[in-house]
Amino acid sequence: MLDLFRVELENHTRTLEAGLVTAERDQTPEQIEPLMRAAHSIKGAARIVGLSDAVTLAHAMEDVLSAAQHGKRTLTSDAVDLLLKSNDFFAGLARLDIGELPAALARGTAEIESLSGQLRTFLAAPAGQALPAAPAAGAKEEPAQAAAPPNPAAQPAPFAAAGTPPAASPASDNTCAGPPAAAPPARSRTAQDRAEGGLVRVRAENMNRLMALAGECLVQAQSVKTVYQSLLLLKKDMADAEKPLRRSMEAQTSCEDADGETALQETLTRVDQAGQRIARDIIRFERFSRRLEHLAHRLYNEVISSRMVPFSDGLHGFSRMVRDLARETGKQVRFEIAGASTPVDRDILERLEAPLSHLIRNAIDHGMESPEERLAAGKPAEGTLVLEARHVAGMLNISLADDGRGINPEDLRGKVVEKGYVSPEMAGSLSRAELFEFLFLPGFSTSKVVTEISGRGVGLDVVFNMAHEVGGAVRVDAEAGRGARFHLQLPLTLSVLRTLLLDIAGEPYALPLSRIDRILSLAPADIREIEDRSYCSLDGEHLGILDARQLFSLPPAPAGTERLPVVVISDRLNRYGLVVDRVLGEENLVVRPLDSRLGKIPNISAGAILDDGSPVVIFDTDDLVRSIHQLLTTGKLQKVGRGRRAAAAGKKRVLIVDDSLTVREVERRLLENAGYDVATAIDGVDGWNKLSAQPFDLLVSDVDMPRMNGIDLVRTVKTDPLLKEMPVMIVSYKDREEDRLRGLEAGANYYLTKGSFHDESLLAAVRDLIGGP
Repeated sequence: MLDLFRVELENHTRTLEAGLVTAERDQTPEQIEPLMRAAHSIKGAARIVGLSDAVTLAHAMEDVLSAAQHGKRTLTSDAVDLLLKSNDFFAGLARLDIGELPAALARGTAEIESLSGQLRTFLAAPAGQALPAAPAAGAKEEPAQAAAPPNPAAQPAPFAAAGTPPAASPASDNTCAGPPAAAPPARSRTAQDRAEGGLVRVRAENMNRLMALAGECLVQAQSVKTVYQSLLLLKKDMADAEKPLRRSMEAQTSCEDADGETALQETLTRVDQAGQRIARDIIRFERFSRRLEHLAHRLYNEVISSRMVPFSDGLHGFSRMVRDLARETGKQVRFEIAGASTPVDRDILERLEAPLSHLIRNAIDHGMESPEERLAAGKPAEGTLVLEARHVAGMLNISLADDGRGINPEDLRGKVVEKGYVSPEMAGSLSRAELFEFLFLPGFSTSKVVTEISGRGVGLDVVFNMAHEVGGAVRVDAEAGRGARFHLQLPLTLSVLRTLLLDIAGEPYALPLSRIDRILSLAPADIREIEDRSYCSLDGEHLGILDARQLFSLPPAPAGTERLPVVVISDRLNRYGLVVDRVLGEENLVVRPLDSRLGKIPNISAGAILDDGSPVVIFDTDDLVRSIHQLLTTGKLQKVGRGRRAAAAGKKRVLIVDDSLTVREVERRLLENAGYDVATAIDGVDGWNKLSAQPFDLLVSDVDMPRMNGIDLVRTVKTDPLLKEMPVMIVSYKDREEDRLRGLEAGANYYLTKGSFHDESLLAAVRDLIGGP
């Protein structure tokens, strides 16, 4: 029974804390009614388990809330302080082990009597009269008997001495903080679980193993595609083998060799029957593959969703913290939460607690002005602090924005010089974005005063480290007098990482997408040398460039004249370009931690399995930047060979863009067999990304594709100054004159229909446009 009481107590104290902060701003009967029910439920549960002292305090809370609900009393800020302190007492009980409850209540008898007495005094006092001053201001508190709660707000010890007063309030009664008035109090988790069909507790280790198995299942299901593609190619090979047999059959017929003709006819019949069986098997296999992949995706998504919790689940106590900090600093702050229901991985949500707490403390202590300052600046006396969570482009975006004093770039510039980070000359050339990066350095603070709340330069360093530990990023947008906004871009889950696949010396490598600043395609003339080191100009600065092959001690690529794909990566203060052989495209990878017995492998953070079952390592971006910087400072950074990759003996490169796997593979195999270097893309957007990152001699595109169709892709290519001269061929199922004219008007050099083309016609068209391989 005591265990059930403790669980129920935890649910009701959360409801009371969130609801009291809201009710301080909006004291409607509807807002107070669930709070009174929560206090009543605590009283009833305490009576059942025989905790009479707890019944006394809960009854006093219920009386105050009932009076407020019926309009007999108004909950002043001091009254809310007293109710919150009483609620903190119960929250402390909820954090204790079962066997400690009776003894803890016995030790807390004096505090219960003090709190209950003050609540009764509030009820007995005439309306509008302030609460009496709390006695024994210097009373010493007993140490808390429970572990610290996972609440970012500083809470009183659950069992203080009898005379411990409520926190003094320098602010007026209407100086409060809370979520928007329309936001209802948090619903009891027990009630919510019942409404959602029940809750099953699963150990974290079991969930992690289930996640790993689901990821493995998905990878294996996707690898079936390669078998399906092999069957398609086998079918084509059999069709190719059948042609010479038929020619031999015709030759035997003309020679009137009856025995040879019969033997060839039987062989031809067997080949034809085998082809029909393969065709039937391909159809069945395709259905099986599609169904298997669908089920694997469903399993994987279910496991992923089981790890997801609403963003609001990690915000318990934040509204209370904002309220308390606002009262402590004498400011008026309205705290709003947007995207409270946004799903967030529970591991990431746990890691977010400390960074968000630091950001909120900094925003209130440094960012928000006093009511007098705000009125003098033409702003409302009450400042606004907005915490928002949403999914954007496969990433979790968290932002915290305030409308306070913001950050003055010139003051920050002076602080950077004062601390000796850069020279005055260099400081004058730093952009706003570069200046704001200094805010995340350990020990860096723009505050002239150190308070109990902030000012030691620790908070933003914690935010930066958390973001980078999970493969994310953080940045600041601020303007003097108009507030500041902190953006955290994080992966949706720690189990799956959105990456960019890179080809380095014929092997795939993965780089977290969130850590890539940009991707460049450099011509040989864009690369310059200073003291045998390569660099290019980017955003008005010199960007050091390193060949990825040198970083991993791989043989250099053959010299050539093609453009170089360069991936730009950075840490807090350094930014470099990493030259790779090819950019293969984006990929969501199931992260597989490396065996701990390997230790920390330089430049590598984890591993993964690609769709075809081959392994791939995931780069540690910070390690990469440090390795490049070390090569630079030790003088071991070599020049990047100009146009290093026209590699493969000067082969001409063709990009095939088609949403049909079969068409892509048939065309790719045909052109590769003819000697061309071929890359593929699944739609217009994927094709444009590859064209932007890699050089090609010819574009072969379908028309009807998702996201960007072939006509729009051709128009985009023909309006690009670097790509407009590249020949373009459209291959479409549509054999209508108007469609052909649309393609040619968009800028295509050749229009071929899939229904009529064969190997020779496609190859002939390619040779007409770009010549032989």
